[in-house]
Amino acid sequence: MVAKSRAFKSDIYVFMDTETILLPDFVLALNYAHKLDDDWLLFASPRDVPNFPFYLDEDRKHWLKDGQRIRIQELQDTLGSSWQWSCCDSRMVIAWNNGEMPLHHGVLPPFLYGKGVYNHWLINEALSSGLRFVFDASWTISNIALGDSSYQSNCFVKSSNVSDIEKGSWEYDCNSHLAAVYGLSSLHGFNYSAVMKLVKCDGRYLLINATEDFLHTYAYKRKSLWKRHIPKCRRSKTTLACVVRTIKTQNETSGCSLKDGSVHTKTLKLSYSLESLLAITADENKTVVLTVAGYSYKDMLMSWVCRLRRLRITNFLVSSLDYETYQFSVMQGLPVFNDPSAPSNISFNDCHFGTECFQRVTKVKSRLVLKILKLGYNVLLSDVDIYWFKNPLPLLSTFGPATLAAQSDEYNQTRPINLPRRLNSGFYYAHSDAPTISAMGKVVRHAATSGLTEQPSFYDTLCGEGGSTRKGDNRCVEPGTNLTVHFLDRNLFPNGAYLGLWERKNVKSACKKQGCLVLHNNWISGRVKKLERQVISGLWDYDITTRMCLV
Repeated sequence: MVAKSRAFKSDIYVFMDTETILLPDFVLALNYAHKLDDDWLLFASPRDVPNFPFYLDEDRKHWLKDGQRIRIQELQDTLGSSWQWSCCDSRMVIAWNNGEMPLHHGVLPPFLYGKGVYNHWLINEALSSGLRFVFDASWTISNIALGDSSYQSNCFVKSSNVSDIEKGSWEYDCNSHLAAVYGLSSLHGFNYSAVMKLVKCDGRYLLINATEDFLHTYAYKRKSLWKRHIPKCRRSKTTLACVVRTIKTQNETSGCSLKDGSVHTKTLKLSYSLESLLAITADENKTVVLTVAGYSYKDMLMSWVCRLRRLRITNFLVSSLDYETYQFSVMQGLPVFNDPSAPSNISFNDCHFGTECFQRVTKVKSRLVLKILKLGYNVLLSDVDIYWFKNPLPLLSTFGPATLAAQSDEYNQTRPINLPRRLNSGFYYAHSDAPTISAMGKVVRHAATSGLTEQPSFYDTLCGEGGSTRKGDNRCVEPGTNLTVHFLDRNLFPNGAYLGLWERKNVKSACKKQGCLVLHNNWISGRVKKLERQVISGLWDYDITTRMCLV
């Protein structure tokens, strides 16, 4: 969200919660900040209001109370006697100018929006980095947060006036973990009482630092902004009284500061089982897209995820082969589950086609597909090295029950695509029905006793050894269950050796011209070579350095 905001040519960027109410003093404060000489970042803590008796008229231009229009000043005076500070809340307002300096050093981790921590992390990182002038505008911006107990949690701060706020969900644990391991805030924290405050006294804005008795009337350049004093003899009594009141209210909120980074040792774990994730992610046809990945393929996993998100496909699940992939996926906000049957003590850096590791890992996929089918969900299994140009599900779902649609690994253009051992088990669609479940059970049992990968087990079980149950050039039938295996059109679902597509000068253009729905990055040995080929071709949707999807 922060990165995408830079795509807008605006002088000022503002992040706020949609459930808060901002009054006109918000715009006035921004007008003042816009005149500052330095790049800046301001924040305003919310003011909790348990009772808000006001509402907008039909034109949504004026506030009403008991049917009568009221002035903004009257509204603010009424609220002034009832609100309480909530410095430890997700409803902070944060704004910054479109300047030359970044907000902070390093990268912004992938915090889950609306789940706490990130506002305070951003403020602390900006303070730690020292690239911008950071100030607290809580006294000049009426950031009204209506009473809502659900917002009294999910903040990652020490607080003297908020108790027991850290009892949160896995999303909160994930955000607190990220805050602890990213950036300078993991090393030390800041107490907000030491931050410059923007106040308005006698009709003019003042920047004060009560801890050092600084008082400034306007925007000086950075050196003078931090050093120049206004002599006490030039301060009016009303101004001093206003400053004293601000200092007094500041003491009420001075207990807020970022906690230390000890939380990062906590084990991250989703509170969802496979069954509950299926219920959440499956589409209206009870179909899910399943992929399986180990840690050495985490970047390719994220490129795959980014591509699906670009296509607005959200019904996908990730099965992690190790705890590192599980934790990485949780921190990326992916619907992930850990498969307890996955092989252990394997080296994923060397886990590529032809290795013993690869043979063991591939057999995990068919077991998972069978399990999901038994739970009543259709499955599209896709390896992470398959690039999606378009959503193939509308076409695949037309095959209906008792049909397994799979990619062909045959590269010769003149030969049948259902020849022996040419069924690719890295991309297939299986419908949840009795024939498919029974046939998949046979595949799993055959693979369990085989010293090869699961791929030969698919073909030998479903099409017979040597292709004895082949039908025509693109099908075969499993006689015991009467399941039909349909080998997909290679022009729509090409493998990595078909038509030399990966060797084309412009792979993306060639595939789009041909009408490809997907393109498999197989028929290449080694993870590094596979990764290089995909990145160089431009079929890559993930920025490894920022851990964000490419725009």
